[in-house]
Amino acid sequence: MKGRRLYLAAYDVSEPANLIATLKSVRSHATGGQKSVYECFLNRQERTNLLSRVRSIIDITSDRFVLLALDPRSTFKTLGKGIPPLDEDFFYHG
Repeated sequence: MKGRRLYLAAYDVSEPANLIATLKSVRSHATGGQKSVYECFLNRQERTNLLSRVRSIIDITSDRFVLLALDPRSTFKTLGKGIPPLDEDFFYHG
């Protein structure tokens, strides 16, 4: 996935309508996740677009959103019933 980085997107949004809109925005880029934390492979433009879209949805005085870049050298570890991500050699976004 040349030109893409793995990010962890997490949010806490109190207004139900904004929560659904934020969920849809993040899921449109997500490859996996659960509840309000998702893994997203993004290039620079997609990152900028996602941040802009979320910024227009949430209330910055009461809601929270974080987009954390993960180190590509890191290895995955799972606890409990988790399954390591199995991403193919290619990634389709669109």
